[in-house]
Amino acid sequence: MRHSDGTDKISTMTTATPTGPLAGLRVLDLTRVLAGPTCTQMLGDLGAEVIKIEKPGSGDDTRGFAPPYMPGTQESAYFVGVNRNKQSVTVDISKPEGQAIIKRLLATCDILAENFKVGALAKYGLGYEQVHAEFPSIVYCSITGFGQTGPYAPRPGYDSLIQAMGGVMSLTGEPDGLPQKVGVPVADLFAGLYGCIGILAALRHRERTGIGQQVDIGMLDTHVAWLANQGMNYLATGKNPERLGNQHPNIVPYQVFPTSDGYLVLSVGNDPTFKRFCDNIGLSHLLEDPRFATNAARVANRQLVTDTLTPVMLTRGTTEWVDLLETLKIGCGPINTLEQVFADPQVQARGTVVNMAHAQAEGGSVMVIANPVRLSETPADYRITAPTLGEHTDAVLAGLLGMDADEIAALHTKGII
Repeated sequence: MRHSDGTDKISTMTTATPTGPLAGLRVLDLTRVLAGPTCTQMLGDLGAEVIKIEKPGSGDDTRGFAPPYMPGTQESAYFVGVNRNKQSVTVDISKPEGQAIIKRLLATCDILAENFKVGALAKYGLGYEQVHAEFPSIVYCSITGFGQTGPYAPRPGYDSLIQAMGGVMSLTGEPDGLPQKVGVPVADLFAGLYGCIGILAALRHRERTGIGQQVDIGMLDTHVAWLANQGMNYLATGKNPERLGNQHPNIVPYQVFPTSDGYLVLSVGNDPTFKRFCDNIGLSHLLEDPRFATNAARVANRQLVTDTLTPVMLTRGTTEWVDLLETLKIGCGPINTLEQVFADPQVQARGTVVNMAHAQAEGGSVMVIANPVRLSETPADYRITAPTLGEHTDAVLAGLLGMDADEIAALHTKGII
């Protein structure tokens, strides 16, 4: 296959031929931890060949984010979760010989993804302007805490820090309690997914023009973007939204209620649904009360609605409520533990966990969470489990760059790879 800058792309070195809509594209992955690897794993799942560059001897920091390890392996569950469909190649990019290897690999690639601090890669001749000048068709994605510009650009970014600075912690938690972060690293994950979207858009532009560009993703930017209705509530009123615990800022009742044996999320999305709810559980009289008659009125009388419905919800168990409300087509659901999530028949029916072969694992395979993008013609492709450190170094250098055994051995001896 010919690269858009006229160079030849050598056949893939993966252990299985990639399929999917991005098959034939190659990614040089200079990312680590979570935001960047989330982006590049998505590209790999969709068929791109991903070459993950890691530091010799240590590799991606998340290899050490353990326990837990995947059963029977020394691979952290954290690392395995975001590094499938990647080949691990160890290169010391601080050395001129290592930088030369990266440049030779770039000549075969379509995309470079990185999450170094702003300006760090320029020290090695691998900044965007340097790469773009030599490889103008490369799509270059940079994921950082605060983006490439602005007064905070030099700062490092961490998930909890971004959740705090981006406002979501001010919205999360009980009204009289501490601000709370979300229980999973959403700032990292959203940055990675927005990075993937940006790369796909830049590839479309390159398809038309032959020219690549930089995709500049700041975690704070993406965090502000997904403030969504709460961000718009502030822009509309100039008032900071208060913490509401498990309640919805714009819809009531849309919250957690206790039941006789646990808890339930009740999601009454509109007035006809509230009427159906009331008419079927003996609360029709509430519809005659102007404080309950419309959603706007219920929002204004949030505490009254909560206090009125709580004793009613305590009269039945969670399963009984779910069975009743589902027949009425009223949104509801239990608050599941992860054990219950992965045992749920809907989750299982959708194939949200897949087994991937792993030579070191108990039983020869590891379970990973599946890609949620369901494509009818080109489904996600699970080719390679998360690699061991440097697993593919020799094969990639020999296959893509044509290095012979002596040249590769000399690079090992020097600590370049």
